[in-house]
Amino acid sequence: MQRVQRALVSVSDKTGVVDFAAELSTMGIQILSTGGTKRVLEQAGVPVTAVEDYTGFPEMLDGRVKTLHPKIHGGLLGLRDDPEHQRQMAEHGVEPIDMVVVNLYPFRETVAKPNVTLEEAVENIDIGGPTMLRSAAKNFRFVAVVCNPARYTGILTEMKANNGALSEETRRLLALEAFKHTAQYDAAISSWLSRRFISDEGLPPLYLPWLEKVQDLRYGENPHQAAAFYREVGAGEVGLAGARQLHGKELSFNNILDTTAALEAARDFAQPTVVIIKHLNPCGLASAPTLRQAFEDAWSTDPVSAFGSVIGMNRVVDRDTAEILGNSDYLRDVIFPRYAEEMGEAQIEALAAFVEVIIAPGYTPEALEILQRKKNLRIMLLEDWDAGRGADLEFRRVPGGALVQELDLKFAQRSDLRVVTRIQPTEEQLAALLFADRVAKHVKSNAIVLCQGTRLVGCGAGQMSRIDSMQLAARKAGRRASGAVLASDAMFPARDNVDAAAATGCAAIIQPGGSVRDEEVITAADEHGLPMVITGLRHFWH
Repeated sequence: MQRVQRALVSVSDKTGVVDFAAELSTMGIQILSTGGTKRVLEQAGVPVTAVEDYTGFPEMLDGRVKTLHPKIHGGLLGLRDDPEHQRQMAEHGVEPIDMVVVNLYPFRETVAKPNVTLEEAVENIDIGGPTMLRSAAKNFRFVAVVCNPARYTGILTEMKANNGALSEETRRLLALEAFKHTAQYDAAISSWLSRRFISDEGLPPLYLPWLEKVQDLRYGENPHQAAAFYREVGAGEVGLAGARQLHGKELSFNNILDTTAALEAARDFAQPTVVIIKHLNPCGLASAPTLRQAFEDAWSTDPVSAFGSVIGMNRVVDRDTAEILGNSDYLRDVIFPRYAEEMGEAQIEALAAFVEVIIAPGYTPEALEILQRKKNLRIMLLEDWDAGRGADLEFRRVPGGALVQELDLKFAQRSDLRVVTRIQPTEEQLAALLFADRVAKHVKSNAIVLCQGTRLVGCGAGQMSRIDSMQLAARKAGRRASGAVLASDAMFPARDNVDAAAATGCAAIIQPGGSVRDEEVITAADEHGLPMVITGLRHFWH
């Protein structure tokens, strides 16, 4: 085992470094250091040699050049078992450096600040630190490299047990951690600079997402699949990875997917809105003047499918809403009778009001106390509800590569709508059509939704045929389809889609248009007396 005799210590994050360096010094290890780290160690009474005294070359260029010197990198890279390396080191007065303790300038923390300038960011790009880490990690057979303060205690324990030495197994693990650290650092820099330098030139030619593990998951989509949850380092958007869990069991793989879907949908609406997600699709979605009313309207859309759902709310959850969320008595006495009356069905099996996850921008103390009575309800808090939304790209892995695209954050505005039929929609219908179009954006393709006002009443998702989705939405809506407005996430390829839409009993249609048979589709709408508006904006979601 290689005993450590000389260590270079230069850290940005000084957590625990004084105690660590002091322990090294008591083992007879010479400490080399620079700048602020040297001053901190000297003030604590730790014997330290300035790097500029060791190299005989002063720090210069406002500290940009401190450790970029042959005596440093020769001491790190020289092979102890290579006679020629040893001869050259002796000839040039290069002494071995057996340990590097370095962590890097806080680039990520700097660029996370509001209104950070390019100059501030650039000055926090570390050069000497990554170079030393890589030199030491490359020569792991003889040099220990420490970039994580959390390792200090374990390293000291092993060194004390082995007369100041570390095993090669430990040095290998430390080297791997160092290479990951520098790769992560470079990825953060390249990602941030890409957004600044080439944001107007399309997607970057080289995309380097860097992921760090948040937690292992019990399993993936199915019990035989291993899985973990990662956050993107340097991400512009907080997202679910930045949410805090206030109560309940750990999130599962499927919980994370569904909660993300609930979050993305809830953030798309301005009014108090409740989104109920089941297998990534909304089985209930409503906006209303109050959150409680939005919840009642959303839950009564399809209370059978809502069993075991994930719920997103875009307002602070209050006591009134918390009292009915997951309340089986309320479901049995109020929601199911309402649903049965609307659907025209006398007998409906009332399942318990079981909710897997809820995510919201806040909870009143009374609401939180009520919700925490449910042992298994996972309560997620995302206070920075819209922070950085749209700042990142969407990344989807496929075997051998990946697909990268901008997020779909655009939706049709009133000014975008083009009425193409002889019959004009009413103002009330136009408002409902815009709401339905926004709902359809969050439904898997092929997507058809039926809405009454600002309430989803029927959803047809993910069918291979758009007509199948139409029929499914109509079945889910029941009698509520009559007079509803219908939205399609993509164009109608032929008039049979309009015939099927008319069969649902809907009163107006919104769709992107763009089919080679648009004229045929419009003629069919006129024949059925259905007003139709075209958005020119498709929302496929695969």
